[in-house]
Amino acid sequence: MSDDTIIEAILLTKRYGARVALDRVSLEVRRGTSLAVFGPNGAGKTTLIRILASSLRPTSGTLRIAGRDPRGHDLETKARIGLISHQTFLYDDLTARENLAFFARLYGTPNVSARADSLLDSLDLFDRADDPVRTFSRGMQQRLSLARSLIHDPEIIFLDEPFTGLDPHAASVLETTLTRLRENGRTLLVTTHDLSRGLDLSDRWIILSRGSLVAEGLSRSSDRAAVERSYFAHLSAAHRREEPA
Repeated sequence: MSDDTIIEAILLTKRYGARVALDRVSLEVRRGTSLAVFGPNGAGKTTLIRILASSLRPTSGTLRIAGRDPRGHDLETKARIGLISHQTFLYDDLTARENLAFFARLYGTPNVSARADSLLDSLDLFDRADDPVRTFSRGMQQRLSLARSLIHDPEIIFLDEPFTGLDPHAASVLETTLTRLRENGRTLLVTTHDLSRGLDLSDRWIILSRGSLVAEGLSRSSDRAAVERSYFAHLSAAHRREEPA
């Protein structure tokens, strides 16, 4: 592993009984770069991101975050990571500002009020800062979830299908924020079904299918039509496997 490598995964495997959710996946992500993970439903994308974010233990394989095994340096590793998943991890009865203050204190974030207000403003939520989260739309909750994941200024941000269910305004705000994070040298790993947006936001891409890494490339130099053909070939194969005999 080079000094620039911030995420190193070697032969990661996750089994649930007889079912293999992730099958010997190896990848390396360099500090300050972004990786897009494509794949049909059930391909293993969420399993991979949960393992990389240290919220799920692999059955076998090796994982290092910034050169360390997260199982031995759990608190230090978690402080480096921000995670957006299908769950927002927000408290519905707390306001947006109260949610951010709560998570900031978990990480010992200094200047909590200023940090929270800055994030709320950048994500176009400042006018709703004192409203309960239960009154927020899906897009607003997803933007607040992003603020939650950034409150401690992590080096690495994992995003699992962050654009799903967002209205155009929320998607635009999220895309602008991710672009700014890339420009500021953060490391991003995003799973998405949106090939065009994923390629625009990434330096590299991979495709998972049935838990295995089946294709990869550089986003800027890849033929987008070829990436789409590869993705849809695996998507069609997944659909055929789901059809009753």
